[in-house]
Amino acid sequence: MAKSVTVGSRVFKTQSSALEHFKKILHSYQDNDRVIDGSHHTDLVDLIDRYDPILEAVGEPLKGNGQIAHFERRLNTGTGWSSSGFWVVRNDGSETDFSYIDAVKGKPKGISQDFYNACREAVALDLIQAKKKAFKDYGDSQGRVVCELTGKLVTIDEAHLDHAWPFFSHMVSGFRAARGWSSDVPTGIISEPADGQMKSVFIDQIVADAFRSFHHAQAVMRILSKEANLQTASAARKPKVARPVKVS
Repeated sequence: MAKSVTVGSRVFKTQSSALEHFKKILHSYQDNDRVIDGSHHTDLVDLIDRYDPILEAVGEPLKGNGQIAHFERRLNTGTGWSSSGFWVVRNDGSETDFSYIDAVKGKPKGISQDFYNACREAVALDLIQAKKKAFKDYGDSQGRVVCELTGKLVTIDEAHLDHAWPFFSHMVSGFRAARGWSSDVPTGIISEPADGQMKSVFIDQIVADAFRSFHHAQAVMRILSKEANLQTASAARKPKVARPVKVS
C-alpha cells in the first residue's frame, strides 16, 4: 500500500506524487532564477523544515536551520556531469544545495552512499577519456559507434559509457571488503558533508589512487545509447561485449 507524504499543510497520497510536485516547481524556473512564487517558496520551506530534523539526527549539516531567505535554481556541475537543482540562501548570506528527492524521501545519503560517490568521482575523468578513446577506436566515418544493446549507431553526445561487468556497485563493495571496511569506513577517508558539496570525494589520495587501480583492473565497459534501457541491462547476466572499452 502506498504511503502518504506530509509536507507542511500538504498531504500527498504517494511519495511519487510528492516528488512530481517538487519536480514541477524546479522545472518552472530556469538556471540562476530565484524562486519568486509565494506558494513555491512556502512549499520548499516546509520541505526543508521536514528534512532538517532528519539530517540533525544523523549529525549532518542542516540545509535551512530556520534561517531561509530565499531559494534559487542553479546548475550543479562536477567531473563529467551537470544537473539543475535547488539552492537555499540563508539570512546570513551562506548558501547550500539540496536535493528535493532526498528531502521528500527523508533519507540522508549516509556513509555508504558518500563512499560510492567518492569512488565515482575518483574515476570520472578516466571514464571521460575512455569514452573519447572508444569513439576514436570504433567510430565509423561519421564518428558514430554501435550501441551494444540496440545496435543503433550513436554519436558521442548520444551515448553513455556503461559498466557492463562487474557492476560499479559490486566493485565499490569489493574494494571496501578488500580493505576491511565492509561495516564502516574510517574517518579521514572521504570528505565530510558541507554546504555546497554536491559530491563526496576522497581526501586521502592514496585511497583514491588505490580505487582507480582496483577499478581499472576489473572494469569491462561498453557504449550504450542514452535511450537504452539501463534497468534491463543491469538486471541481465554477465553480457558479451562486442566492443569492450578499456579504462586506463
